Amino acid sequence: MYALMALVFVAGYLAIALEHPLRIDKAASALLTAAVSWTLLVLGADHLIPAVEGALHAGDARGLVVEELRHHLGEIAEILFFLLGAMTIVELIDSHEGFKVITDRIQTRKRVHLLWILGFLTFFLSAALDNLTTTIVMISLLRKLIRGRQERWLYVGLVVIAANAGGAWSPIGDVTTTMLWIGAQITATGVVTSLFLPSLVCLLVPLIILSFRLKGEAPRPRGRIIGEDKGQPTTAFERNLVLALGIGALVFVPVFKTVTHLPPYMGILFGLGVLWLATEIIHRNKNEEDKHPLSVVGVLRKVDTPSVLFFLGILLAVSSLATAGHLTQIATLLRESMGNIYAINYAIGLLSAVVDNVPLVAGAMKMYPLASPELIAGADATEAAWMSQFVVDGVFWELLAFCAGTGGSSLIIGSAAGVAAMGMERISFFWYVKRVSLLAFLGYTAGALSYLLLDVL
Repeated sequence: MYALMALVFVAGYLAIALEHPLRIDKAASALLTAAVSWTLLVLGADHLIPAVEGALHAGDARGLVVEELRHHLGEIAEILFFLLGAMTIVELIDSHEGFKVITDRIQTRKRVHLLWILGFLTFFLSAALDNLTTTIVMISLLRKLIRGRQERWLYVGLVVIAANAGGAWSPIGDVTTTMLWIGAQITATGVVTSLFLPSLVCLLVPLIILSFRLKGEAPRPRGRIIGEDKGQPTTAFERNLVLALGIGALVFVPVFKTVTHLPPYMGILFGLGVLWLATEIIHRNKNEEDKHPLSVVGVLRKVDTPSVLFFLGILLAVSSLATAGHLTQIATLLRESMGNIYAINYAIGLLSAVVDNVPLVAGAMKMYPLASPELIAGADATEAAWMSQFVVDGVFWELLAFCAGTGGSSLIIGSAAGVAAMGMERISFFWYVKRVSLLAFLGYTAGALSYLLLDVL
C-alpha cells in the first residue's frame, strides 16, 4: 500500500499536469487522487500506521487514520475558508469597479514599465497581506490593464514569483513563514532583516531578464477607457468606499490574528461580514436588477469554485502522504545524504515546487528540534557548531523560510499563489514550464546564493 500510494499520487500529479491534452479538469484529478490515497491509507492502516506501545489493533489503526484525516481537513478548511473569503472580497471590489482607482493611476502602456510597476507592487503588497491574497488582487488588477489571456499570462507568472518572494521575508506573508514564526524558530525582526535582500534578488533576476525580452506596448482591454465614468455600475463614492473597505479587510487580518490569536480565516470572514453589511446598506434603495450583481450573493456565483475544489483535493492528497510517512522519509533521506544545511534547504525549496511546502516545513520542524543555549553549551565543539544553526533565528530556519516560500514558484502548482493563478487564469501547466519556470528557478537560486554570501560575510 505504501508504494501504491506514491504511484497514485504521481499518476494524479501527471493528470493535473496534462489537464489540457487529456481534457480533464484538474479539480477532478485532484479530488480523485485524494480519495484514492486516503482509501489506500485506511485499508493498509495496519502496516502503514506504527503501533503505539503495541496497543493498536486493526480497528485502532483505522480509527487513527480517520482522526488524522479530520485533523488535516480542519487545517485545510482554514485555508479554503480564507481563500473563499479573500476571493469574494476581491470579486466584490471588482464588481464595483474598485480597481479602477488603481488602474487610473497606472497610465503607462509600455510592457517593461508595467512589468516593474506590477512586480514591486506585488512584492510589497504580499509582505503586508499574504502571497495568496495578493495574487488574487493582482490578477484582478491585470484584467483591467491588459487585453488578451496569452498577453496577460506572462505578467501573471511574474506576479506569482513576486508574491512568493514578497511573502518569504514577512512573518505573515507566507503560511510556512508564519508556521516558523508561531513555532518560535524565527522572530519577526530577524526574518525581515535577514531575508529582505535575498527575496528582493529573487524578484530582480526575473525582472531584469524579462526587461530584455519585452518590447512595445501592452494592449488595453476594449471598452474600458481610463478616466471615463459613463456607464459605470457604481458611483465614484461607492467604488472608493468598497475598495477602502475591501483592502482594509485584507490588511486587518494579521492585526486581527495578533490581537485575538484566532486563525486568519476568522479575520477574513469578519472583514467579509463588514463589507457585506456595508454594500447592503449603500445599495438598499436600488432595484433588484441593479443591486444583485453588486451584492455578495451575486458575486459568490462568480467565485471560481473548481479551483477551490482543486485546492482541497491536492492538499488532502499531500496530507495522506504526510500521514503515511512518505514526506518524513524524504526529509530523513535529505538529512542522511546531504548533511549540509544549505543543500538540504535548497533541495526542500525545489521539492516544494512538486509537493506542498506546508507539510515539508512541518516535517522539517519536527525533524530538526529547536536548539537552546543550554544544549549547545553542553555539547562538544563539532556538535555545538551544528546545533548553533538551529537556534532561534538560526541559519537553517531563516533559509528554510526563504527556500520553502520561493522555491514553489518553479512550478505553477508549487505554491498557493500559483494554484490561485492557475485557477483564475486557466494557465496551462506546460505553458508555465516553458515561459516562467526557468525565470523562477534562476531567481530562487540567486536569492539562495545571496543569503549564503551574506551569511559567510
